Amino acid sequence: MPELSSADHGTSPPQVSIPRQYNAAYDLVQRNLQAGRAKKIAFIDDAGSYSYGELGERVNRFGNVLTGMGLEAESRVMLCLLDTIDFPTAFLGSIQAGIVPIAANTLLTTADYDFMLGDSKAKALVVSEALWPQFAAIVGKHPTLKQVIVSGSAGNGHPCLGDLMKAASPKFEPAPTTCDDICFWLYSSGSTGTPKGTVHLHSHLIQTAELYGKPILGIREDDLVFSAAKLFFAYGLGNGLTFPLSVGATAILMAERPTPQAVFQRLRQHQPTIFYGVPTLYGALLASPDMLKRAEVKSLRVCTSAGEALPADIGRRWTELLGVEILDGIGSTEMLHIFLSNRAGEVRYGTTGKAVPGYGIRLIGEDGQPVAPGEIGELQISGPSAAVMYWNQREKSRHTFLGEWTRSGDKYIESEDGYFQYCGRSDDMLKVGGIYVSPFEVEGALMTHESILEAAVVSHADADQLIKPKAYVVLKSGIKASDALAEELKKHVKDQLAPYKYPRWVEFVSELPKTATGKIQRFKLR
Repeated sequence: MPELSSADHGTSPPQVSIPRQYNAAYDLVQRNLQAGRAKKIAFIDDAGSYSYGELGERVNRFGNVLTGMGLEAESRVMLCLLDTIDFPTAFLGSIQAGIVPIAANTLLTTADYDFMLGDSKAKALVVSEALWPQFAAIVGKHPTLKQVIVSGSAGNGHPCLGDLMKAASPKFEPAPTTCDDICFWLYSSGSTGTPKGTVHLHSHLIQTAELYGKPILGIREDDLVFSAAKLFFAYGLGNGLTFPLSVGATAILMAERPTPQAVFQRLRQHQPTIFYGVPTLYGALLASPDMLKRAEVKSLRVCTSAGEALPADIGRRWTELLGVEILDGIGSTEMLHIFLSNRAGEVRYGTTGKAVPGYGIRLIGEDGQPVAPGEIGELQISGPSAAVMYWNQREKSRHTFLGEWTRSGDKYIESEDGYFQYCGRSDDMLKVGGIYVSPFEVEGALMTHESILEAAVVSHADADQLIKPKAYVVLKSGIKASDALAEELKKHVKDQLAPYKYPRWVEFVSELPKTATGKIQRFKLR
């Protein structure tokens, strides 16, 4: 089993010692069985609950399904699965067999899946029945795709996962993988364009649990966790799978999209102790007429946010409403989970907190040198969970992975006392009159207006082709757009920020373009 160690009793960054012979899935399941948790509930989905003993058997059966189909070690299998017990079954079952699962975003188009099947050369596909229509026309196009398995009751001409699992043996010998073998892929969410296959190793999952899940999040065996962020998303994968399994906790899975109504239902029904959301969802929950009351979620002790920076106003309002802090942090598909985070009792809303021990953080200026505290620089991270490359994208890999450092593409400022404040994406930053303007800062000011549900700020050229901020605004239900309101919003920003930062244009829209993980796709607005 991996061990957390520090060379000089806590004064140097913690390091997780992982044995050379190591299989991530076998570790995450067996540590619970060896601890006597076979009868404890591991997962609760919309259909029922599943103990750690049942999870272990399901993982073994799926490994036998894949090897029985002739898939060899290091083959790739694409998983396009809703959040049910079948996701951890297929994800961990593949890994335990030495086969590489690719967790696909469940909200993409047929064209996206066509690209991913071709790019990955996956030999098998496991797809939820509800998502089959997106694949029906393309599975025959890919000569490398040998097997299709459907999770559901209707296979549409392909075998159903349940039937295959029943026929498979519940015993399986894990593949003899090493900590440095390729373990799984995640396709980046595409907030800045085309998704990239991000390649992770067997050692990476447990690194995030030991460095963030236990010490920063504080997850424990007696926790019941609920992640609105889905398992296909790097953030959700840690939240709902790696972290609970690392300590023997229980995770709630929800197949449907995380609407306020669906999220409220699970919070009220299951009473989780840890809730993981994204800023857009927290804003929608606070704006919902069905808003939670503190008495309805007495068990809740920790909330987290990631995906993009949390507006300070949303954080403060959530804490005022429920008495629970939101630990805002930043992670990435490339780093697998959160490397900068606020801590319980030390939350400073409007910042992303401090570096997670075990990860190195530096801010680099346009001259390639580190910037001074209080100056904007590009965030770069070093740490043991960094991806090894983007599959089949050499130039993009060289641009992002710089030796031990990984470029985030995010602009930040570090305060004198080590708190980091988000300033926007490198490609979203505006230079107005020769001065950098953070779109996120302007969005944060707009979000404090009582009429606004969501806002996104991008660069826009005026009649003289000079760059100025432009705001796209989604209003709360019942509020009507008008020229007068647009002028009021401009003045609202001027009253809070330096005058040159206010949006010269305000456009009212019904919704903002987003990735499936809730990130606003500002490049589409530009």
